[in-house]
Amino acid sequence: MSRPIVVMKFGGSSVRDAERLKNAAARVVETQKEGNRVVVVVSAPGDMTDDLIERANGITSEPDGREMDMLLATGEQISIALLCMAIKTHGLDAISLTGPQAGIRADAVHTKARITSIRPTKLLAELNKGRVVVVAGFQGLNPNEDIVTLGRGGSDLTAVALAAALKSDVCEIFTDVLGVYTTDPRIVPEAQKIAQISYDEMLELAGSGAQVMQARSIEVAKKYGVKIHVRSSLEKKKGTLIENDNGNMEAPVVSGIAFDKNEAKLSIVEVPDQPGVAAAIFGALAENSINVDMIIQSSAQDGTNDISFTVSRPDLKRALTILEAVKNKLKAKAVVSDESVAKVSIVGVGMKSHPGVAAKMFATMAEAGINIEMISTSEIKVACVIREADGTKAVKLLHKVFGLGKSKR
Repeated sequence: MSRPIVVMKFGGSSVRDAERLKNAAARVVETQKEGNRVVVVVSAPGDMTDDLIERANGITSEPDGREMDMLLATGEQISIALLCMAIKTHGLDAISLTGPQAGIRADAVHTKARITSIRPTKLLAELNKGRVVVVAGFQGLNPNEDIVTLGRGGSDLTAVALAAALKSDVCEIFTDVLGVYTTDPRIVPEAQKIAQISYDEMLELAGSGAQVMQARSIEVAKKYGVKIHVRSSLEKKKGTLIENDNGNMEAPVVSGIAFDKNEAKLSIVEVPDQPGVAAAIFGALAENSINVDMIIQSSAQDGTNDISFTVSRPDLKRALTILEAVKNKLKAKAVVSDESVAKVSIVGVGMKSHPGVAAKMFATMAEAGINIEMISTSEIKVACVIREADGTKAVKLLHKVFGLGKSKR
């Protein structure tokens, strides 16, 4: 019987310097010696990706997507080579592979590509030689045989996708915190670590701004049933398990609160109130791979209405260019943007069976004088767009009013 495969992913903070790299190597060696075959996925060291983006922006405000991917992919390649060197000091054989070498194929959308398939032929051959395989996260090969990157947090996606392809029992995500918390402990020190959370809850939290996991990686984990263990790279404590909903009847009403400052609000003003207008607006954005979050359309007056929605701030400049062209085509009055907004969300499977959760959230915000500009809901989430300046206060109040500081789930 072949030894089980374990996928371990180390984030940028876990490989930021020689000391952290040596610590990661020790964890990898320990896992291998426990009788596992080990695949490691790593991010770029520390803040290197942000530094590379800043260097590109120093050259041009609109860097070419293909060349941006070539630049950003270098960060992970530094990590894989250094980690292999550290593993080999323990007497274990290891080999570093880029995303393309590991068989990761993706579509042709530069800087935010989606994985289309994984052909791990070389990876499996190296595992069968007894080697630890260290794979560069965040990257793949597109149909044009160019390197593409998988978007912010793409190393999480690489790790989960490899775990699915290799039929690994668990994907361990190592970070500088103990697990997933009820909210960002830097905002609320009383935030509690969550022992277990469902895919759906984690997907909503990640999609709402929680930075522990990339939302797309949770989608893949849910689709293929990959159990994720988010844990500290510095302490050998149990972290947070992300898996199927265990059907706990006593699950808390609200499991967590997310806060996203990476939002921008756009409005196209006085568009004709007629069929096809919304399709023209959002179709143009979709063709340019710009994701839209919340959408509000006002009531028609004098044959026109306003349509407002949110996008991520890095997409704002491109979205404005696209909307100006759409505005002229539709003969709308104006396009207005606002970067001073943020999104705060409450998430929990317990909300399904507890009426009044949204009302409690809105009342809490109203009592604090926090204006709600947009609202979006799902079966297990309520999200509000507010002024960015009110974000920290809103998170603290909601965490307290829903009793999350006492939660020890």
